[in-house]
Amino acid sequence: MDHYIDITVLPDPEFKATVLMNALYAKCHRVLGQVAEGSVGVSFPLHKKTLGEILRLHGSQEQLKAVMSSNWLKGLRDYTSVSAVQAIPATVEYRTVARMSCKSPENKRKRSVKKGWLTPEEAKNLIKDDEDFMLELPFAQLTSLSNKNIYKIFIRHGNLTTTPVAGLYNAYGLSKTATVPWF
Repeated sequence: MDHYIDITVLPDPEFKATVLMNALYAKCHRVLGQVAEGSVGVSFPLHKKTLGEILRLHGSQEQLKAVMSSNWLKGLRDYTSVSAVQAIPATVEYRTVARMSCKSPENKRKRSVKKGWLTPEEAKNLIKDDEDFMLELPFAQLTSLSNKNIYKIFIRHGNLTTTPVAGLYNAYGLSKTATVPWF
């Protein structure tokens, strides 16, 4: 993993940056699942409360060129700026970029009963509805192509380290163990 591409969402009077990033990341997810074979990671260098305006793809020069050679940005070219494939700077740190999930109190109750850990009444008494179950992480809101349900991908950028960890990335470009360069 020695190269990267930055895809920047451009300011637009009609669409919020978060809406454009959601569309960009949805398209990225589809192309990574078809072309990248677990070898391309993603990061969001400007993330704070939202994912920010930059989606960074990390991988080998050949793999990034293969991803970009497909026409996956169709419909978003007027709303994005794409950098050339560039070499990673000489001095970087590394971090994981991973999907995090949370379960609603209702889902927690159902699971506890199904697994036999609690009776339905115990689950109702022990797992309260007022528990805050939303993660305070930036997220992408995507639509499933199969059932059209809307879902959120909460994304956590892990702690910085000086040592890279090799591994595979999922179709979202995320991994709980493999790192991406951070600069």
